[in-house]
Amino acid sequence: MSVMASSADKKLTGVVAATFTPLTPEGEINLTQIGPYVDYLKEKQGVKGIFVNGTTGEGASLSIEERKILAAEWCQKAKGKIDHVIVHAGCMSLKDSQDLARHAAQIGADAIAVISPSFFKPSSADVLRSYLKEVASVAPTLPFYYYHFPALTGVNVPVRDLLEGIKELIPSFRGVKFSGTDLMDFGQCVSNSQPDWSFLYGVDEQLLAALVLGAHGAVGSTYNYMGCHVNKLISAFEKGDLVEARSIQFKVQELISYAIKVGFDVGVNKQLMSEVSGLSLGPPRLPVKTCLPADALSIKTKYHSIFPPEQSTGQTSTVEIPQ
Repeated sequence: MSVMASSADKKLTGVVAATFTPLTPEGEINLTQIGPYVDYLKEKQGVKGIFVNGTTGEGASLSIEERKILAAEWCQKAKGKIDHVIVHAGCMSLKDSQDLARHAAQIGADAIAVISPSFFKPSSADVLRSYLKEVASVAPTLPFYYYHFPALTGVNVPVRDLLEGIKELIPSFRGVKFSGTDLMDFGQCVSNSQPDWSFLYGVDEQLLAALVLGAHGAVGSTYNYMGCHVNKLISAFEKGDLVEARSIQFKVQELISYAIKVGFDVGVNKQLMSEVSGLSLGPPRLPVKTCLPADALSIKTKYHSIFPPEQSTGQTSTVEIPQ
């Protein structure tokens, strides 16, 4: 309980890596890589927060039991090393989401996040709020975050509308992982934020714009291998050095733009992380296709041309955005 209480009291800020799920060549979960993965994020990338079993982690392609096993391993291996372990508990089924939320509380997760169901979609902000309330209510001690990803879910409920009355409905509500490109909606969320809420931006190539609007932190897949550079971006922004902040953001955009031309899906991104970090994360699970080795190597070469290796190692500083 003390672990959960301390995490609930500490506002979530800075860089959060949306982790990949290590799999064996046969497609089974591979727990042996999680410990080294945590160490890599902490020691090489300066990352102090992780978001597990989300989109990057192929959560929707995992069984409920697999997600529980993975969440428990992430929490265990991250203890004393990572400040925040956010467990994604979103599912198509309300009962499954509640099951994962209860489990997250039992294993000492620092927070839970829930994405909207995307087959039977909520028809309004009221319906979505009600769904989130039902999940949050089974783990009331855990900070609760809504995971907004309209391009993936097809749920285009403005987050600003969702926030109306949400604190009364969900006392544990602490913010949003905002993986959308509607910066007007994002700005309206920040401008109507409560002091204990965190709005974490999830579109890596547009982070600087979100920081200008008041983002408290960032969650992204590329922060697995670019976290140290994004820490520098945030630090430059906070110091008022917009020239440096823009320079780093443009480099991030250059890499992502190149990767998109190659074909930047979860499978490619996962293989790129393996190539850059030296971890054995394995293939993605179908229906995500396995990355061609040449594609990942091509992006890795581009990565090192933009961020020379000496700039991408040994960076352990972290940044918390002042409130």
